[in-house]
Amino acid sequence: MSHRRLPGAAARLLAAASAASLLAPLGALAQSAASSTAPVPEVVVTAPAASDVYDHPTGQTVGTIGREQFQDAPAFSIGDVLKFNEGVAVKQGNGPRDVGISIRGSNARNGFGIRNIQMLEDGFPVTQPDGLSRTDLTDPHAYRSIDVYEGPSSAMFGNYATGGAIDLHTRRGRDIDGEELGSDAGSFGYFNEYGAFGRKVDNYEYSFFGSYVRGDGFMDHSAYDTTTENILASYGLTPDDKLTLKFVNNNLDAALPIRLSLSQYRQNPYQRGCAGLTAAAAFSATGCASVSLFANGMSGATVPSSADAAGLGRSDRRTIFGARWEHSIDADTAWRIQGVFDDKNINQPTGATSAIGDSPAANILTDVTRHGHFLGLEATHFAGLYFNYEHLENFTYDVAPGAFDTDPGANALLGALSSSYAGHQDNFGARAREEVKLAPRLSAVAALGVEHTDLEATNKAFAFPAVAAPTLTPTPVTRTFDNVAPEAALVFRPDGAWTIHGRFATGYGTPQASNLFITPAGVSGNNTQLKTQTNKGFDLGAEWGWHDKVHLGVTGFYEFFENELVTQSPGAGLQSFTFNAPASTHRGVEVSGDWQPLAGLRFLLAYSLDDQYYTKYSEQLSAGTETAVFDRAGNKIPGVAPNMLTARAGYDQPSGPLKGLGGFVELNWQDSFFIDNANLVKAPGYGLVNLNLHYTPQLSLGILKTVTFFFEVQNLFDRVYVASANNVSDSISATTGLQNPASTVAAAGGSIYAGAPRTLIGGVKLKF
Repeated sequence: MSHRRLPGAAARLLAAASAASLLAPLGALAQSAASSTAPVPEVVVTAPAASDVYDHPTGQTVGTIGREQFQDAPAFSIGDVLKFNEGVAVKQGNGPRDVGISIRGSNARNGFGIRNIQMLEDGFPVTQPDGLSRTDLTDPHAYRSIDVYEGPSSAMFGNYATGGAIDLHTRRGRDIDGEELGSDAGSFGYFNEYGAFGRKVDNYEYSFFGSYVRGDGFMDHSAYDTTTENILASYGLTPDDKLTLKFVNNNLDAALPIRLSLSQYRQNPYQRGCAGLTAAAAFSATGCASVSLFANGMSGATVPSSADAAGLGRSDRRTIFGARWEHSIDADTAWRIQGVFDDKNINQPTGATSAIGDSPAANILTDVTRHGHFLGLEATHFAGLYFNYEHLENFTYDVAPGAFDTDPGANALLGALSSSYAGHQDNFGARAREEVKLAPRLSAVAALGVEHTDLEATNKAFAFPAVAAPTLTPTPVTRTFDNVAPEAALVFRPDGAWTIHGRFATGYGTPQASNLFITPAGVSGNNTQLKTQTNKGFDLGAEWGWHDKVHLGVTGFYEFFENELVTQSPGAGLQSFTFNAPASTHRGVEVSGDWQPLAGLRFLLAYSLDDQYYTKYSEQLSAGTETAVFDRAGNKIPGVAPNMLTARAGYDQPSGPLKGLGGFVELNWQDSFFIDNANLVKAPGYGLVNLNLHYTPQLSLGILKTVTFFFEVQNLFDRVYVASANNVSDSISATTGLQNPASTVAAAGGSIYAGAPRTLIGGVKLKF
């Protein structure tokens, strides 16, 4: 459903033209400066030589989602938008806009947030150096387009790019050109008030976006309240120099329900009537989930508690500031320096424990791009260095019973400190890339990335025996990792309509401190043996376009993983743990289609086939005095839907009295998938239908340029479906040592969130 991009020389010219327009005179701020008493000579601002390799690497499989696909829809979270890109799957995370994003199944096994994918905004990294990204700070109303880089991409994006990368592009001042105010409202107490302001004046360009989102949620104990501010500004210092500034801030308060077992989901998917319950019998009867909390907040007897009885939730803040300087050394050579400060502050009682911590990070890069020649052939040379550093600090407290708080936010009662870790992680690397035009219609790419990672931290685990003195068990770890990522590609354009590409690429992702200190029992301890996961991937694809009326794309991929990092839950209320699967295979096909047979009529299609299985993995399970080993080779890797389809049919009246009136019907279908390594239990598949109507009447009301109305029914047929299913552990009998049956796996908690029932959302947007 997204458009594939494999840019060459023509695209570079377009990029340079775009950069030139970016630095053209823009902004009332510059006019104000020019009104000073001292005369100011006229400055003609030109673009620095385009450093476009980082943004548009030739041969990379890239999908682009344009704003026209979501500007007249609610777009509550970034997951509502990314479903339009083939190969991308989304699942609900821990919070209203915390979305797990997977490219070719890369992040499908993670319990929360985003790993294995590098996230960026306007080219500024928003993935911290330990590899974790979260989408709480993303409000889709702020964006003009999204690029999805698919497949292993560590040669260009470094550590944690085994699945690829995603770059979100905010609306520029020229795109807004004034002020916009909007309001969305819908079922379950949902409101989103937002505003966008932007101008392009002289050599300034700036845009500001802000939103305030809140709602009651459709499950018990799922209310939320979040604000986002997003600023992008640029200034042409000289004809050869450009400064770009980026700022993002998000404050989140969210009540958090407990993930259900598959059995509980079948009984009570929306967790109705579970508020306040504490008796184990009541939970069993109603299909409500519970967490076991120490009655005294530290050790001994436990009591089951519902989410609101425990006060589960999140109160987080994320603040990012970035600056980029671009300089034209000459007409063909661009040099840039970029720095980002990123602070993540969390307070998250999400189960039987609460994580509290502050993780400031810094990310610096510099690179040079030159358009020239190699052995007499037209070529683009690229080389760069980068360094990033994150201070790691996390405190884990036992949650005590008795909060009984349904308000958004982390309002739990905290008991004893159960563990803490402190340390740092840094990554230092270099990358080089050569793009050569071998013939008028044939281009080749060779690239290499190298990186050194240092991870040093000490975990302190506290125990509080009932009849003995408290104990402290330190687990220090010092790990260094050296990784190399080669890449090569060929792009052939037989004519103006066809593009054929083949690519070999590699990726790597080192373990994170949070992985190293959670044992398979879901508690704090020693898991420091984890290794770096690596993958080697092959892409072969073809695209065909005809007069902007038809665009079709097909890409096949085959990837081989070693020591794949797989995360799963050992049970309700416990922390998810991570292990290495020695060898696995990921393979599949992606299909995109965009057909506009008549003016105003448009059909969109995105389909993905994803087959993933272990080729070498023996799983050891223990219970009581029994231990057994099971060969999982040939089993499907849990968490990955083998088939996904998004299709849309839409019409917008192009002319006449009803110009601006339109709508679409959309189908989102996902296949069932296994949630355990033994392949005993599947999360059910689903098909959802959404219906949208929107209208932008042709008005002339003075300062009001346009007004847009929309109304959408999501999940039109009110299907009950699984929006998120984390992997769960298999188990054995403590008496026989035999593997427990599917019914036992289905009863294992800590896995499932249901998706929203039928939801009505309407909105209005004013443009001044």
